[in-house]
Amino acid sequence: MKLVEGVVDVDDVDAFVTTLDGVASETGTTIQAFDARYVVSRRHLERAAELADRAIERGDAIARDRAVEILLYAAGRRQITDALELGVSEGTNRVVVLVDAGPDAAGSEDVEADAAAAVRSQVLDAVEPTLGDYDPERVREYFDVGDAELDVVDADIEALVCERVALLVVER
Repeated sequence: MKLVEGVVDVDDVDAFVTTLDGVASETGTTIQAFDARYVVSRRHLERAAELADRAIERGDAIARDRAVEILLYAAGRRQITDALELGVSEGTNRVVVLVDAGPDAAGSEDVEADAAAAVRSQVLDAVEPTLGDYDPERVREYFDVGDAELDVVDADIEALVCERVALLVVER
């Protein structure tokens, strides 16, 4: 899995998604863009991809599309409309774009590197670090992490978000 970080100005979300889908089709990869304000760490997206792949392998996927399944797990939500809040919106977006060839892809490092380069050149307006630049209050509100929970558990926001990602399996 490769993560591409940067800034993109989106005039039309559908056109943006179509461009990502084109790169994904050309390279044989799965590509999903996330609003960086909600992505707490690389591990957050790694775990979402792992669990999405497991659900697909078991025939338990919620979505028909792997990229959407990864989005659902990253959001910890079963409803696609709720999970879309983690995606891009019209206007200027700080993004983290996940590029993954899949669990069984041969030569995945090269394929992912080519797809990541295509995302950088065809999609992003600027390449700059965005991972870890999340909005703690926005994340806490979205993932329903309250003060009481933070006071009681011996974990940080990242660990609690990764827990929410894993709990999507249980909520079936």
